[in-house]
Amino acid sequence: MVASSVYMKHRYIFVVGGVMSGVGKGTSSAALGLTLKARGFSVTAVKIDPYVNVDAGTMNPVEHGEVFVTIDGDETDQDIGNYERFLDENITSTNYMTTGRVYQSVIERERRGDYHGKCVEVVPRVPEEVIDRLEKAAKKAKADFVLVEIGGTVGEYENILFLEAIRMMKLKAPDDIRTVLVSYLPVPPSIGEMKTKPTQHAVREVNRIGINPEFLICRSEVALDAPRREKLSRFCGVLPSHIITAPNARSIYEVPKLFDEQGFADSMLKSFRLKSRKVADLAVWSALVGRIDAVEKPVKIGVIGKYFSTGDFILSDAYLSVLEAIKHAAWSINHKPVIEWLNSEAYEQDPSKLKELDEYDGILVPGGFGSRGIEGKIAAIQYVREHKIPYFGICYGMQCAVIEFARTMIGLADANTTEINAKTKNPVIHLMNDQAKKLKGTGIGGTLRLGSYPCVLARESISYRSYGSNTTDERHRHRYEFNNEYRQQLADAGLVIAGTSPDDRLVEIVEVADHPFFVGVQFHPEFQSRPLRPHPLFVQFVQAASERRR
Repeated sequence: MVASSVYMKHRYIFVVGGVMSGVGKGTSSAALGLTLKARGFSVTAVKIDPYVNVDAGTMNPVEHGEVFVTIDGDETDQDIGNYERFLDENITSTNYMTTGRVYQSVIERERRGDYHGKCVEVVPRVPEEVIDRLEKAAKKAKADFVLVEIGGTVGEYENILFLEAIRMMKLKAPDDIRTVLVSYLPVPPSIGEMKTKPTQHAVREVNRIGINPEFLICRSEVALDAPRREKLSRFCGVLPSHIITAPNARSIYEVPKLFDEQGFADSMLKSFRLKSRKVADLAVWSALVGRIDAVEKPVKIGVIGKYFSTGDFILSDAYLSVLEAIKHAAWSINHKPVIEWLNSEAYEQDPSKLKELDEYDGILVPGGFGSRGIEGKIAAIQYVREHKIPYFGICYGMQCAVIEFARTMIGLADANTTEINAKTKNPVIHLMNDQAKKLKGTGIGGTLRLGSYPCVLARESISYRSYGSNTTDERHRHRYEFNNEYRQQLADAGLVIAGTSPDDRLVEIVEVADHPFFVGVQFHPEFQSRPLRPHPLFVQFVQAASERRR
């Protein structure tokens, strides 16, 4: 077992889910963290994914949502992005774990002989590894509070060992551990009454494991009323003041204010026998919420992606950070973001549909992999370039822009990326040299170019003016890159090489001159956009889109 000092130096707030997934555990954790930080405490957040995948890089984006890349190159769950946006701090790989990652560490320890010949049992060794990782995250962040979100819902087989870690920690240091259950309270239309029974069952399931949640966050379409609060308190054994109502909000950025109005952070501190270290000040955040509510002038952005549909439903989580970055930028210039999904495959089947792009103020093509819909994306990029519609290409969107330019402007009809056509005679996008070496190994997990890298910006470029600097650092997640053999030829035809690696070996940004905004970046700027500090390239893009609308 880890040393007991971990329990004395840091306090842990575990956030678990009840009834169903997707009810807002990540947003709740981030919002509570923000309100505790506003009271003078240092806060960090940890996400636990119950998947056997070692990281999120090999998870299906339609099923799991966005892969968020940390500054130190870890492929993590999208909730890490929420933590960064709310806490306005960089979260590192130490704060992310999966079932696969935990088991891998236990097995590696066994192989090294760290267990000194003892039989290695799932319990307590796996929960001990979880606790050890939490200790490291707390120490690295020097955090007063560590918010730990456990993915999925209670009662799932995959969560048992993580819940066991809570029980073991609480048994050793009950004063330093709190558990929050985020649960859904349905209001069936045919009944017209909010039902508490599913949440009661979720609490009993947690109780069965040996954990009694001290706080409930009640998610629903409408606010919790007094009779339902009293019933939950009585049957779940939770103080009425520890039951937080969380009705649907127009924006996730309203949640900290909603929690603060109910005294959630103060109740949490009181339960730990702590007092606020300073007068809580959420004025800047409240001003943001007020601005979000007040904006009326729309700016219409079309996003051309592929990870949208799941059966008959639309899943936007695959591009969560992109959507939030667009919103941050729009709000910063007092515009209301209107974001619509566009299917690139439709442009392949019927090119006449490209005319619908005229209805948009700006078009964005985000990152992705694979061949599906790529020709539609390239056709759309040609249309917006020729019709002067502001365009922002991110990662794959940048590579598609280079392919389009090579085909159209210098006549290389078969120009392509070797990801799609390994035998193309004109591979304007090709495999990075170090990636070719990595792919000769035994697997693909964690082999992409990942993490933050510096970029030098060309003077007089749109990017240089946007950043207001000649250098920047941005996060990457890619395997293919701009082929320098075509660099001069493309530049002579008018493609602006606006950003490169410091050694000038890698092209990071391309632009088209004499265009309101046509920028493609190899990196992912969306990962560094914050609601109070929108990313400069997104701001410039949305600004150009708003000017087109006028």
